Amino acid sequence: MKMPAFAAAKIFRSASRHRLYSSFHKIMDNLAPPKAGARAASSFVFDKAFVNGEWVAASSGKTFEVVNPANGKVIGSVPDMDAADTEKAVQVAYKAFQSWKETTAKERAALLRRWGELVHENKEELAKLLTSEMGKPLAESVGELNYGAGFLELFAEEAKRVEGDIIQTPIKTRRLLVLKQPIGVSGMITPWNFPNAMITRKAGAAIAAGCTVVLKPAEDTPYSALALCDLAKQAGIPAGVLNVVTSSRDNASQVGKVLCKSPLVTKLSFTGSTFVGKLLLEQCASTVKKVSLELGGNAPFIVFPSADVDAAVLGAMGAKFRCSGQTCVCANRFYIHESIYDEFVQKFGATVEKELRMGDGTAPGTTQGPLINKKAVEKIEAQVQDAVSKGAKIVCGGKSTGGNFFEPTVLTGVSDDMRCAKEENFGPIAGVIKFKTEDEVVALANATSSGLAGYFYSRDLGQIWRVAERLETGLVGVNEGVISVPDAPFGGWKESGLGREGGRYGIDEYLEIKYVCMGGL
Repeated sequence: MKMPAFAAAKIFRSASRHRLYSSFHKIMDNLAPPKAGARAASSFVFDKAFVNGEWVAASSGKTFEVVNPANGKVIGSVPDMDAADTEKAVQVAYKAFQSWKETTAKERAALLRRWGELVHENKEELAKLLTSEMGKPLAESVGELNYGAGFLELFAEEAKRVEGDIIQTPIKTRRLLVLKQPIGVSGMITPWNFPNAMITRKAGAAIAAGCTVVLKPAEDTPYSALALCDLAKQAGIPAGVLNVVTSSRDNASQVGKVLCKSPLVTKLSFTGSTFVGKLLLEQCASTVKKVSLELGGNAPFIVFPSADVDAAVLGAMGAKFRCSGQTCVCANRFYIHESIYDEFVQKFGATVEKELRMGDGTAPGTTQGPLINKKAVEKIEAQVQDAVSKGAKIVCGGKSTGGNFFEPTVLTGVSDDMRCAKEENFGPIAGVIKFKTEDEVVALANATSSGLAGYFYSRDLGQIWRVAERLETGLVGVNEGVISVPDAPFGGWKESGLGREGGRYGIDEYLEIKYVCMGGL
């Protein structure tokens, strides 16, 4: 007897899901079992996108593979959705917005808080998934999960702090009010380097404000996004409020174009390269959409002669080498005063060689995972070769060790005309540049079109105030190398972006202000 088509499809999907689970179990074989009460990492692996509270395939039936950057092995596959799939998700989000915007802040806060609690309860297992698709060491992945859950906790609180205003009226028979209301369906495009926290930072704020979300995660790291959807559903967030559309690089531009040009989407938030951010901004102009952009950086790291050099070296390690240098706020240009240059370089190089260990992010002792792909390795190789050809010297590292791995590298004799100083590295290389005066180094630090983060070390209080105010960046670390927290606003100046995420300012990006004049009183 011939099996009905729907039954055969069901069995095929089940078998496919089983193979995906089995593959993931093999990857996790040597890792610690889940803690009591937590779900296993494999239970968070979904091979479907998430729309209207359901797991859905692409309408074309197409999928694309997700690869572990540490070993090149395929983790599994997810739907390769296109413009039509995205349009459907937008329609779902728009319909859900009509009821979600009527919920109370207290109701939204309770759901967000529970979502954050579920992330926290399962963070060790979610970290295994994150490390497998992105590559960062497990300890860093757990740190990101804590960071991501922190945004959900924060915006659960901020939901209840959205307040309007009453303005003193110049006319006795009128009352002047200001209301803040949710902006509507929010399109989001998130990066691969923080595949959990960049979603909670954006979606947490939008949902807290009363908006609904259609989100496209990076094609390299869709599983962390889908795992968050599963926990959101478990937390009780209604169908259609959070929707995730997965797509390959081939379909990314058409998915992004729908989010930019659809009149039903009234807000776009993007984290990624400056080049892509500019394209999205142009596309959003057709509907005069409100846009938040968190784009590339070229962060200076300055060490003044009054600084504690040991503390500066420790700060430099965090500011440069966390996530293998693959963050938009990583220090890119190291400016060291000539009087302490040799001391800093010697201590910095020695610390890099002693403390950093490359390897699979799941292996004990690993501090440096792989770069995300071969293209990233080739970019770093080219920057090092350019620097050396122009006179820079390699203190340590300087080469690829195979696959997607590149040695943590320190370069001296670097000048501002070298690629490693002009371009965002997004990799584990630190070019060290000598300077003489405060005015000189501030001018050098600001001589870029980017303006995301800046760092400096000094124990001169007057200098601290002057330089903190003069640096043309949205974030400044003073005697600190790792400064991002959920409670503080995050965003750049100049071509590093528009708007702010995180802190009490982050929710404002998803609110419209309405003035109401009540007359005849």
